[in-house]
Amino acid sequence: MLPGSAFEVDFGGPNDAVLLTNFLHHFDQPTCVGLLKKVHTALRPGGRAATLEFVPNEDRVSPPMPTAFSMTMLASTVAGDAYTLSELTDMYNQAGFGGVTAAPSP
Repeated sequence: MLPGSAFEVDFGGPNDAVLLTNFLHHFDQPTCVGLLKKVHTALRPGGRAATLEFVPNEDRVSPPMPTAFSMTMLASTVAGDAYTLSELTDMYNQAGFGGVTAAPSP
């Protein structure tokens, strides 16, 4: 863990892993892609980035918890959102990651 703004602090590296927990939903997609590019650069070859987020289905109206969270982001951030898996995958791909997978959180 490093103190400071994720957008300003040097991540150093090469790192084995970077955890982005409950973070990306606060920002618009271009900002997320920029941060993910920074994360990608800080990882060693074969390193991993893991994201924990509320992820609504592609219909954006189910399941209830991520859908409600999306409304919270709409009301409480300038441009945040609860991103769908396809949106998160696209952001990761734009940042240079491949092989994006999802796993449900209990």
